[in-house]
Amino acid sequence: MTKAGSGMFATALDELGAVLARTDEDRIDAACAMLADAGRIAVHGCGREALQVKGFAMRLYHLGLPVSVVGDMTTPPLGQGDVFLASSGPGETTTVLTLMRVARAAGAKVLVLTAEPEGSAAKLADFTLLIPAQTMASDQGTARTSVLPMGSLFEGALFLLFEIMVLKLKALTGATPEAMRARHTNME
Repeated sequence: MTKAGSGMFATALDELGAVLARTDEDRIDAACAMLADAGRIAVHGCGREALQVKGFAMRLYHLGLPVSVVGDMTTPPLGQGDVFLASSGPGETTTVLTLMRVARAAGAKVLVLTAEPEGSAAKLADFTLLIPAQTMASDQGTARTSVLPMGSLFEGALFLLFEIMVLKLKALTGATPEAMRARHTNME
C-alpha cells in the first residue's frame, strides 16, 4: 500500500469513527428495544442504503426476529404492534416517505435512520435515529465533510451501526450463536 493509500484509509476510518461516536447510544438502545418488542418488522431503504438495510434484515432473521424486506413478495402487511424501519440519509427520499405514511396509516410504528434531523422523514417518524454523516444531501461545496464520495460515509456508518445493534439485540433476545447459525440459509 502506498503512503497516499494508507492516508485515505486512515481518514475514512477516522470519519466513520467520528460519526458513530456522535450517534446517541441511548437512542440506539431504544431503537433496539422497539425492534425486539415488534410483532413484525419490515425494512426499506433506497440505493446503497438498501444494501445495508437488507444486510441488517438478514441478521434480524438470524436473531429469530420476524423481519421482511419491503418489495419482497412475502412481505406481510403491517399493523398495530409492528415496526417499519426505514433508512433515508438525506431525509427526503420520496419512496421512503410514502411507505412511512402507509405504515403509520396501518398502525405500525416508524423508526427512521437519517442524517437530517429537520428532514421530512425525521418529522414523520415515530422514532428517529440520527446518524450525523455526509449524504447525497450534503456532499456538495462547503457542506461536504468527507473524503468519501456522495453518501458513502452514511452508508458505511449504517453497516457498523447495524452490526452493533445486532450485538445489542442478541443480548436483548438471548439469541445464541448456535441458534443464529442454525437459521443461516443452506440454499447457497
